Amino acid sequence: MGRHTKDSVEVGRAERIAAAAEDLSTTRPPVSTPPPAAAYAGEGVPPPPHTGARHEHRWLVLGVIALAQLMVVLDATIVNIALPSAQRDLGFSDGNRQWIVTAYALAFGSLLLLGGRIADLVGRKVVFLTGLVGFALASAIGGAAPSFEVLVTARALQGVFGALLAPAALSLLTTTFTDPKERAKAFGIYGAVAGTGGAVGLLLGGLLTEYLDWRWCLYVNLLFAALAFLGALRLLHPGAPLDRPKLDIPGTVLVSAGLFCIVYGFSNAETHAWSSAQTWGFLAAGGVLLIAFAAWQTRARHPLLPLRVVLDRDRGASYLAMFISGAGMFGVFLFLTYYLQQVLRYSPVKTGLAFLPMVFAMIVSSVVAQNKLVPRLGAKPIVPLGMGLGAAGLAWMTALDATSGYAAHVLPPLLVMGVGMGLIFAPAMSMATAGVAAHDAGVASAMVNTSQQVGGSIGTALLNTLATSAATSYLAGRQPTPAARVQAQLHSYSTAYWWSAAFFALGLLVSVVLYRKGPPRPAVGPTEGPVHM
Repeated sequence: MGRHTKDSVEVGRAERIAAAAEDLSTTRPPVSTPPPAAAYAGEGVPPPPHTGARHEHRWLVLGVIALAQLMVVLDATIVNIALPSAQRDLGFSDGNRQWIVTAYALAFGSLLLLGGRIADLVGRKVVFLTGLVGFALASAIGGAAPSFEVLVTARALQGVFGALLAPAALSLLTTTFTDPKERAKAFGIYGAVAGTGGAVGLLLGGLLTEYLDWRWCLYVNLLFAALAFLGALRLLHPGAPLDRPKLDIPGTVLVSAGLFCIVYGFSNAETHAWSSAQTWGFLAAGGVLLIAFAAWQTRARHPLLPLRVVLDRDRGASYLAMFISGAGMFGVFLFLTYYLQQVLRYSPVKTGLAFLPMVFAMIVSSVVAQNKLVPRLGAKPIVPLGMGLGAAGLAWMTALDATSGYAAHVLPPLLVMGVGMGLIFAPAMSMATAGVAAHDAGVASAMVNTSQQVGGSIGTALLNTLATSAATSYLAGRQPTPAARVQAQLHSYSTAYWWSAAFFALGLLVSVVLYRKGPPRPAVGPTEGPVHM
């Protein structure tokens, strides 16, 4: 039978059963081995639930997960391209325009940890499918929106269901790929999709807006969601971990309110002064709530974010890497988009095409990093190298001016940035979820998304403020001629690039200090090893 027992009675029972089976085999043809579920059922124990796909379908599952992740990531930039057309169509003011972006960021950023924990509680397949359906419905409502209020409401709903979908997708990937070599390949592909989604959104948004209508920037999600839903329904197994945790209600309230205040405060900083109570008041409240959340997690019986998840050195380094790179990435997507469209006069489609070489560089470096470099060298030299390349590419971009050409001046730093981002995203996402117990996979995955989302919100607010101040300072004492205004724009972009480069330089320092040396260590036991401080 192959089963270990604790006393001689059980040993004798096993021997008798084996002897009976041998007698039967002499009179009957061999009987095929029963499936695992039957073996469990015969002992009166329910079969363990599936946490991923059938072994033979795992690469198809990766395609489903990557498609869902692409939909969530590109939605952040695809709508930005559609905003001017939507504003003309629905007639809302410049002051209200930011709410199309902020409504999504607030709901998504503040509910990610809750969404990850719900995936652990209810089951990843159910939450994944619910997120897909909800995101698609919200996109349909937004695409058909007759007014500004309906569009903002739809964007908030997209954020809510995106907060369910994104952690469930990453935790499904974590539990489906357990073999180290296959996991490396899977995370290389997933990291490339997550990192390049913003650039794909720029291109797709430009194509849809220019050749169809801005509403198709939302309707296109219906196609993505339908394909992912059908694939998930067919390939994913239902079930949640048997030892699934209970929901930490106080922790959920504290962290959701805290993240809401942080994201809202930094969003207000783009339209209000930093001295405004609507900016510093919300930031201060968010800080207090997050400190209270951290304190509660040390005392809670069933913490929302167990300290064993975040206090591992490699995981902590990965969360910080995602946070810092999320802040710095906006120096590329946001201000380089402004530069290409407002200074070089590129169309939205041409702007999207201009980012494609960076996308390809990111995909190649992600796959190479995860399959070749990290298994041999570990994350310690790879992620810092990516941070260094990111800083170098952004510093290179400060030389762009009104006479710069694409091939000679824009493309080289874009390629450097692409290689750097690929070296950061895939290893950081993989290390952030490696060795996590099944009942913590959802919330560990949610921390990856939360880190990147909050980092992006902070980066957008800070870089916008710094760039605006730089442009104002440049024009002080000068005649506001068209040439002077162009130079002020260029000066503001250069300032944003320098600060983004500083973010990546900080990321280099943090990742060098925190990541362990050597290749990734295998988990101790079937789920998770001890936490290394």
